[in-house]
Amino acid sequence: MNRPTLRALPSTLLLALAAAYPLLQPMPAAAQSASEELLKELRELKARVGELEKRLLEAEARTQAAPAAAPAGMTAEQQQEFNRIAVKTEAMEDNLETLGLKGLKISGYIEPVYLYNRRQDRAGFQFLNSQSDGYFYDTSYLGAAVIDFTKETDSGSRFKLTLSPQRGVGEAIGGGIVHEATASIPLSDAKTRLFAGQLPDWSGYEYLQPTLNPFTTHNLLFDFTLPFGYTGVGLDVTRGKWWMRGILGQLNLTSRSAGEKSPMVAYRVDYSRGEFQGFGFAGVHGRIFNFGTGTNTTAHLFEVDGYFIRGDWTLQGQFSYGQQAQAALNGGDSRWVGVSGLAGYALTPRLQALVRADFLENKKNGGGFFGYSFADGRNGIGPDISKLDPGTGTPLPGASGANRYALTVGLKYLFNQNTTFKAEYRYDGATERVFEDVRDGAYKKNNHLLGGSVVLFF
Repeated sequence: MNRPTLRALPSTLLLALAAAYPLLQPMPAAAQSASEELLKELRELKARVGELEKRLLEAEARTQAAPAAAPAGMTAEQQQEFNRIAVKTEAMEDNLETLGLKGLKISGYIEPVYLYNRRQDRAGFQFLNSQSDGYFYDTSYLGAAVIDFTKETDSGSRFKLTLSPQRGVGEAIGGGIVHEATASIPLSDAKTRLFAGQLPDWSGYEYLQPTLNPFTTHNLLFDFTLPFGYTGVGLDVTRGKWWMRGILGQLNLTSRSAGEKSPMVAYRVDYSRGEFQGFGFAGVHGRIFNFGTGTNTTAHLFEVDGYFIRGDWTLQGQFSYGQQAQAALNGGDSRWVGVSGLAGYALTPRLQALVRADFLENKKNGGGFFGYSFADGRNGIGPDISKLDPGTGTPLPGASGANRYALTVGLKYLFNQNTTFKAEYRYDGATERVFEDVRDGAYKKNNHLLGGSVVLFF
């Protein structure tokens, strides 16, 4: 049995023993008075109690000064360093939470671009050029600088804000530098979420961001048949290999004008059979702004896309169909059908060779795509120049729109973990003379483009 130590005796017990000590002593001699003897004994006991308290304090001090035994596998110095790191980590976590930085992720990229356009007779760099100049296949979202803030709370709610001056969705639809601003709230679980705000379009196999798009330019379907973005409220559901999203609101608009009340619905469904293959489809249905009439007319857009990756090969493809009431160049309904395919081969782990082919059928009612209800000599939209009324610029009776096609070849090189170099040659063609050569004003059936870019991201 272990014996109790002085350290284990509380001070109140020592005082109690001191108080009881006189009762345990023999009676004093008759020559001394009871009061004097008692006073003397109390003084002695007080001194003894003081000595015991002193020894107890010294023992406690020695115990505190002695280092605790290190866990198995760690020296005393390692244990001390571990304790220092643990204290520092807890302090950092508390500081992040106090500043509102817990769960915050910041990312971004910049993409300086060089382009040569033969028919436009220009060559040079473009970076942060104004979207107010118009949307063309040789400008698109090219030359952007983007920063993205994503915050997730302890409850699982997410806030996303992406800023893109001049070259983002916000600039294209009149919303300023805000490319995306969404709030996402988990409902029954984290895989069923309610979201609201402004977000870019999600159609097609090709991404808007240059960090995900292998080429510098985009395919014809991306540029001429897809929306810019959506504003509204929607639902995001993930179940196994399926990912489903839908939104109710308006397309390419941040607000509605007086008398506008009909919403549109957009959706996308993806199925990932594995990391290296899958497919998806997307659609938009509703009354959408018509640049030809200046009003909202009914439109239906639908596309299906897929990807397949095997070894060094990457294959992607897309098929699109669309129509919009009274949106053709002659005032009738516009309609188009398109297909795009991309193939990539990894020559080395860092260098990829690429080829992309696009075709858009657009003959009906003089031509016209989604958002393009007029002849466009830079993008190559509309009928032959000889079949346009010189006064109004509208197609003459019986004029057909030009079918468009493009072939792009290029290289993509991963210089380091955060830098990618791209280079491409692009040939654009049409079945009619729809490309204006600004040097002499003549119209041609083709155009040539050389491009390159550096994408730096974090």
